[in-house]
Parts: sequence; structure tokens; C-alpha cells
Amino acid sequence: MRNVPVTCEVRYRLDPERIADFHDYARIWTMLIERHGGTHHGYFMPRKKPEGAAVSFPDAGGEGAADIAVALFTFPDEATYLVYRDKVAEDAEGIAANARFLENPPFKSYERTFLQPLSGD
Repeated sequence: MRNVPVTCEVRYRLDPERIADFHDYARIWTMLIERHGGTHHGYFMPRKKPEGAAVSFPDAGGEGAADIAVALFTFPDEATYLVYRDKVAEDAEGIAANARFLENPPFKSYERTFLQPLSGD
């Protein structure tokens, strides 16, 4: 196992009819990650862009989707992340959260990406 931080980015395609449920989901998972050794950097919801804000590279980019939310959280290393996975599966609130959201999640889909810090070298 590598002894580098494990940061996970999760992108959610929101269900506009379930925003309040998504807020509940975010509060619960923020608490569980923090309880079991991680640092949660927050959930980020789409918002209206600042007036006059243009994309920096118009030939290469554009505005993102308005129905995407992002969560970022970090664990100090892979071992701590794996312990979190085991502990949250035994945590009464983790079990309740999985039972509540597994069959009827408050989002249409999600994808996750594991990240590492860019080396200063």
C-alpha cells in the first residue's frame, strides 16, 4: 500500500426533484467520513456563473452541466481509507444511510475518481 493521501472526487448527476434528499445524503456522508478518519472538503452544488465570467480557453472549453454536484474527501493514506470502508459498514448510521439511499438514491448517477497530489518536482 502506498503511504500517500487518498483523495476521492465524486461527481453526482442530480435529480432536480430530490435536492433536499441530496442535502440529507451529503450531511450524513460528511459526518461518516469525518468520524472514520477522513477529511471532507465539502459538497459543491452548481450555481449561476458570475456575470461577465467567460471561459479562459474558448476553443478548448465551455460551461459545465448545470445538474452536476461534486464531493471531495481525503484520507491520510490507503490503509486509513480501507479501515474507513470497514468501519462505516459496521457503523449504525452508515448502515442506516446505506439502507435509506441504496435502493432510491437522491441522484441519477455518480462516478468517482481517486486522486493524488501533483508532485512539486
